Amino acid sequence: MPTDVVDDPLEFGRFTRWVLGPGGERRAESALQLAGMHCAACAGLIENALRRVDGVEAAQVSAASERASVTWDPARTRPSQLIAAVRRAGYDAVPDAAAPARELRRREQRQALWRLFVAGFCAMQVMMFATPSYVAAPGDLSDEMRRLLNWGSWILTLPVMAFSAAPFFAGAWRSLRTVLGGRGHGFDARAIGMDVPVALGLLITFVASTSATFDPAGPFGHEVYFDSLTMFVSFLLGARWIELKARAGAAEQLERALARLPETAWRVGADGGVVAVSTLRLHVGDTVRVPLGQAFPADGVVIEGSTEADESLLTGESLPVPKPCGSAVVAGSTNHGAPVLVRVERIGGDTRLERIVSMMKSALSQRPAAARLADRWAPPFLWTVLLLAAAGAAAWSVIDPSRAVWVAVSVLIVTCPCALSLAAPATLVAAARGMARHGVLLQRLDAIEVLAQARHLVFDKTGTLTEDKPSLAAAHALPAAWAVWPEGDVEAQALRAAARLAAWSRHPVSQALVAAAGESGPAPAWRELREHAGAGVEAVDGEGHVWRLGAPAWVGDVHADAEAAVALARDGRTLARFVVEETLREGAAAAVATLRADGMGVTLLSGDRATRATSLAARLGIDDVHAEATPEDKLAVLTGLQASSGPVVMVGDGINDAPVLARADVSLAMGQGALVARAQADAVITSSRLADLVHARTRARQAVALVRQNLALSAVYNLSCIPLALLGWLPPWAAGLGMATSSLLVVLNAQRAAR
Repeated sequence: MPTDVVDDPLEFGRFTRWVLGPGGERRAESALQLAGMHCAACAGLIENALRRVDGVEAAQVSAASERASVTWDPARTRPSQLIAAVRRAGYDAVPDAAAPARELRRREQRQALWRLFVAGFCAMQVMMFATPSYVAAPGDLSDEMRRLLNWGSWILTLPVMAFSAAPFFAGAWRSLRTVLGGRGHGFDARAIGMDVPVALGLLITFVASTSATFDPAGPFGHEVYFDSLTMFVSFLLGARWIELKARAGAAEQLERALARLPETAWRVGADGGVVAVSTLRLHVGDTVRVPLGQAFPADGVVIEGSTEADESLLTGESLPVPKPCGSAVVAGSTNHGAPVLVRVERIGGDTRLERIVSMMKSALSQRPAAARLADRWAPPFLWTVLLLAAAGAAAWSVIDPSRAVWVAVSVLIVTCPCALSLAAPATLVAAARGMARHGVLLQRLDAIEVLAQARHLVFDKTGTLTEDKPSLAAAHALPAAWAVWPEGDVEAQALRAAARLAAWSRHPVSQALVAAAGESGPAPAWRELREHAGAGVEAVDGEGHVWRLGAPAWVGDVHADAEAAVALARDGRTLARFVVEETLREGAAAAVATLRADGMGVTLLSGDRATRATSLAARLGIDDVHAEATPEDKLAVLTGLQASSGPVVMVGDGINDAPVLARADVSLAMGQGALVARAQADAVITSSRLADLVHARTRARQAVALVRQNLALSAVYNLSCIPLALLGWLPPWAAGLGMATSSLLVVLNAQRAAR
């Protein structure tokens, strides 16, 4: 992408979001798609290159997902300078928008496939030339014929070394340049990458075999290992190809999400005319026409027409959701019913879909704690390997000088810790993809490990265990009602009267009365209609009677019990009381029961009245209840649970939950909750289904088990193969096969976390 386009604010808005710095200053956070990475050390090299750019305040690179997240000062740098810094470091980068990132991956995959093809084809031919030396009886193969076959193997090995193995040599050179000081930044032993022992092994094998080909009586003897070299490169490239395909899965999921957004919107002008515009040119307040079958271009409200929307991408629910006039629609959902007019309320990065994608990008660019631990161990491990290879070569130069080089090569190859470095990040990224498919989007990969280990879970009540909309539980008519409605079902008539007045209010309790009454008949001619905040609705009917619907104390009902949420009165006389209860969120009881059966402690933490909180907890089977809790009380309860139970998971949705969500070891916010709560959470349950929380915990435990399996597999492999290589029992071709196989097994095992 041209520099001037990347630096266009309208364009870099596609891969950049605005955040606040520590002092409240405006900062940009850009996402970049990377190419050319092969190990964890590459991530450190790119991070160092980005941090040296003037104006860059933070940079995080994930080798598992090949993504970078960079926070920068727009007054001091531009996106093009970030990309240039990555390219100067020897890698490639493009803005993490769907089209260029997809093209970059295609280009990288094509090149990787060509390298694999050349290595595999040449390896087969080299093996054909090497076979006579292995199977011929003594005297059957003349020295001239053997040398001719060796020359043929050498020629076929040249393209493997020059083309197929080029990424290993380039990666090793970058690591060594950093280790030796780079641009004057001093010696950094931690920067050594895993390509160093691989490149050394290849180079030593090629030089020694070349010497044996052209000077059989020389210091390296007459044995050649071109077949081992080409097979090793083929095995390693094959494993990296599988790894490359696996890492592309998360990026493709995000791109499929963004692909649901149309590139063109049909904007309705002031004169009623419709014109096609780019979705990037939409503004809040615009009116757009959304045809049948098209995705909604922005978050908004239906202002004309009625339709259904497929929101499966956001909620996981496959059935279309009814969207009558006045309903909210979200960008990326598909119009399945009929053409409608929509008023735009949120655009670009403010839409719900873009926020979800941004959270996933942020999570995928992080390096989890387990991966950071592996990264810390990898450099000293590599230095140990280099010392072992040198010691092995020195020992065999005394025992059998002809085998000294091959022992060193085998040690270098067999101990390449690619599998160790991939064990944690590959598994956790796969688990994050699997959770996303079930409506749980992670903002922090470390949350997977803690979620699996936590033994106590704390629920907020309203909006978490219950729906946002209450429902009518009971209606009680008082004696004064019979004077107003002397005949028929007095309670039903009182409910209809209350619903006709409640229809003028958007309060959740008022809407519950309207929903319970159903068809309320023709509305009376209300006069002097007023809604009193926090109290209720007041109006005068055609006969001059003053009606009030609201809090019992406000309407004059001094004898109402604690359960009565709202009362109806006329001319100061209470006619009826209505008990409204919260509706349990679908699947809440089953989710709580499953968690408790799994050994999780469950606590209900609510700011609501004790009677209501206790009643709800009893319906769910929760014994530990803390009601009428202020945000400070919630923090105190959470701190106490952490001290007694270890890591605690918090699930909430309101603004007053933000502090306790931030304090919890792992926090999850409901997708429909307050924005500040979602910002503080480690994960967002976009589907708002608590069954997905249970699924996420199950997947987290599976992911942690897979990480341990992968780490154990890597450790067992290295501990068993290093002695064999030092004893000379493991030839270079077998070492290459073992190293490539271990990496491949780790990557394939990690993908189980996504299924």
